[in-house]
Order: sequence, then C-alpha cells, then structure tokens
Amino acid sequence: MATFVHLTPAAHAERIRRSGIKANSGRTGVFLFPVLPSYTLTHQWLRELARRPGPRGMAAVHVRLPDGEPVTVGRYGRVHEAVTAADAVRRIRELGDGALGWEVILPRAVARSEVRQVRAVRQVSGWRYFPGAHGTTPCVCCVVRGEYGSRRLRERRPDPQDGPAPASRVLLDRLERAEARADTAALCDTLRWYGLRRRGPVARLAPLAGHPDAGVRQALARAVAGWSTPGTDGLLRELAGDAPADVRQTVAEVVAYRRTEATAALLTALAHDPAPAVREASVEGLVARETPEADAVLALLAHDPDGSVREAVDLLTTQ
Repeated sequence: MATFVHLTPAAHAERIRRSGIKANSGRTGVFLFPVLPSYTLTHQWLRELARRPGPRGMAAVHVRLPDGEPVTVGRYGRVHEAVTAADAVRRIRELGDGALGWEVILPRAVARSEVRQVRAVRQVSGWRYFPGAHGTTPCVCCVVRGEYGSRRLRERRPDPQDGPAPASRVLLDRLERAEARADTAALCDTLRWYGLRRRGPVARLAPLAGHPDAGVRQALARAVAGWSTPGTDGLLRELAGDAPADVRQTVAEVVAYRRTEATAALLTALAHDPAPAVREASVEGLVARETPEADAVLALLAHDPDGSVREAVDLLTTQ
C-alpha cells in the first residue's frame, strides 16, 4: 500500500472524515503527494496553497492506495505520466530535493475507507510562488496586499504606482479633469487609486456606471468592491446588469469576498447569468460563503451545460 497526503483547508476536515475526498468528475482528480521521511518535502505545497483566498488554516489528509492504483505523476504545469501509485512514490523518492513542485493526481474520488488520518499541519513549510523562489528578488507589482511581509517589501522596494492614495480633493480634481478631456486612461488610473480607500464618494462615482467605455465601468467595479460606504451594493448591482458580459464577469470576480447580504443575492443572480464566463466567475464567491444557500446554487452549477463552469466548481470545492 502507498501512502499519500492531500492538503486542504481545515474547514473541510470534518466533511472529508465523513465522506472522503471529492474528485473533479474525472477530468483532473485529487491532488496528492507521497509521504516521505522529510516533513518539509512532504508538505511542500502548504505555503503556496495557504496564499489562496478563502478559509484559513490547513489540514493534511493521509490516504492509503493499493500499489497498483493508476495515477499520474509529474511537475505542475508540465505533462504528467501515467504510472501506478507505487511507481509514483518510488520516482518522487528518488528525486530527493528535486521533487519540489511535483505532484501526483488520482483520477477519481478518495473513498472514506481510504482516508487514514486527518491532522493539522504547520504552515511554515514549503515554497511560495514557485519552487526555488527563496533568495530571488521578488516582483513588487505582483505582491498581494495583506500578505505576510508585503508592506515591508513595498517600503524597501517602492513601486512608482504604489503608496497611499492621494487626498480626496486631489482625486476629485483628477476625476473632473479626466472627464472633461474624455480621457479613459486617466479615469481608470484615478479609479485605481479610489480602490485603495475604504470609503468613497459613491454618489460622485455612480454616473460612471453609464460611461460608454466598458473598461471604465470595469475599473469602477474594482474600485468600489471593497468599500463600506452606503450605496455601494446598489452600484455593484447596477454594474452586474451591464450589457457586455466582461463587465458582469468583473463584478462577479471582485465581490467574491464582499460580506453583505446584498452581495450574496447578487452572486446568486450572477450564477444564473446567460454567459458561461460570468457563471464561472461567480463560483469562487459562492464557495467562500459556505452557506446552505450558496451550496444549493453550487450543486446546480456542478451540472452546468458549460464544461468550464463544471470544472471551476469541481476544482474549488475539492481543494
């Protein structure tokens, strides 16, 4: 028997103890890695998986498979090779530290009887961004705000587009000048700065929901999605009814982690949008809510006519 570990948010631990690990309808499967003598190598994916938005805390699920179980093995982002479970363990064990970034995929669900142990893990292990990233100069423009060390990195290596947002009166002046010149690039840049503020002048920005340029309307959705200002939900609802699917898709993406009742209803509506890209974009927000209402909508999307929507549901509900 070959022993593997599957890393998942701790919030899913009880469900896995009861019913095992779901698969992605056979298109991808369940991601695994052999249990090796090295704790760090075995749990190398911890820090990278912990960077994803969603429930905090990770758990390790130990899985026992027959030696002859068909699996695929390879480095992520590259073509995998079909082998048996025992061959996958042997191949990765022989790589030593060269196994960083490798993975094993089981093309089926893991049964409850195959789950041997579910335990908490230390998230200090592993790599972030890509194997071997430690010691390389990070890309400041790709640093996610709120991540550990992100503020210190921006202070040490400031980006020309980084820093605190200008004062409100400065942004209002930029907004008026950009509108007077019909300068869409300047409008989008000003809206980007508005997105760094917790509250803003919703009434002043609301007319931009009718701007003829779809890029401006998308920038508006990104700017206000994090605001707590009254009226923000109504503005996002208006943008969610925009004619171009690209704008509706942007709304579905930016409200994924917005915690208001109005947003929950908005995501449900977007999950029934006629455009597959919009329905796919709504999946992450529905998964993050973890409510019976959201689960009911996800159950419908799991049988969506579009394959990309079904794949998004499978991927985000099995990690």
